Amino acid sequence: QVQLVESGGGLVQAGGSLRLSCAASGPTFRNYVMGWFRQAPGKEREFVAAINWSGSRTYYSDSVKGRFTISRDNAKNTVYLQMNSLKPEDTAVYYCAAKSSVKGSDYYTVDEYTYWGQGTQVTVSS
Repeated sequence: QVQLVESGGGLVQAGGSLRLSCAASGPTFRNYVMGWFRQAPGKEREFVAAINWSGSRTYYSDSVKGRFTISRDNAKNTVYLQMNSLKPEDTAVYYCAAKSSVKGSDYYTVDEYTYWGQGTQVTVSS
């Protein structure tokens, strides 16, 4: 069982930056692929970014590529999402998620992830 707790959300002006953190419980954090997803009001939850167990490979949606950076610190059981050049359309609840590294190489699909955090609100004003 993995428990995930996000933090770092808030209100920021367009063009600003935020860094989200996701702290994971349990000694096997390095066994999991970690992902960030987001859900805006009235929309489906969508993939934002993912990182493999070692941090050597990262994956991004086209909408955030070049602006967001995912990273992880396995010693601290934490994954981060650095968000720069934020836009109003980035406004959403951001969720951290985990899936076993042996589960396959689909990093993009919501249903592939087993564990989810409670979410943190990010609001970007224009």
